[in-house]
Amino acid sequence: MRKIVKNTIIGFSMAAIIFMGAIAFTEPGSENDPLVSLSYVDMRIEQLKNYIDEKLSRDDSQEEDGPWKVVQVSEGDSLICYGGTEIILRSGKANAISVFTEDLVSGVIIENGITNITLGRDLKMDENIEENHLLIIPRTDSRGAYAVTNTYWLVKGDYKIK
Repeated sequence: MRKIVKNTIIGFSMAAIIFMGAIAFTEPGSENDPLVSLSYVDMRIEQLKNYIDEKLSRDDSQEEDGPWKVVQVSEGDSLICYGGTEIILRSGKANAISVFTEDLVSGVIIENGITNITLGRDLKMDENIEENHLLIIPRTDSRGAYAVTNTYWLVKGDYKIK
């Protein structure tokens, strides 16, 4: 019995010595014992403050307005759009400008309108354009809108005012 107690005490003593040695020889600041100094914390806080200040004081002119542009078209002028351009009449009165083409096979004249996505149909020449309807110009062939009064448009894509 004495032998078992003696071996148990020796075993616990050896384990304690090994554990204490491991702790004594652990390098401060290592992965096993992370140590952060006050100067390191202050440096990181200063970097964070500088980053936040830089983001807050950024010049507003560098920010993008997005793909939509607000375009004013005066009474009597036309908004001529290129293929794929999307337009929305925000205020004023305007009429559609479509184009006429001849079918090469049959020789029939066809009117090509502006696609009104909101209504789900084409607008033909001089047809009234309703406010807040999404219109798409399918091709670059002088389609667009004629301003009956002063108008404001949202335009996504290429255009010119005539």
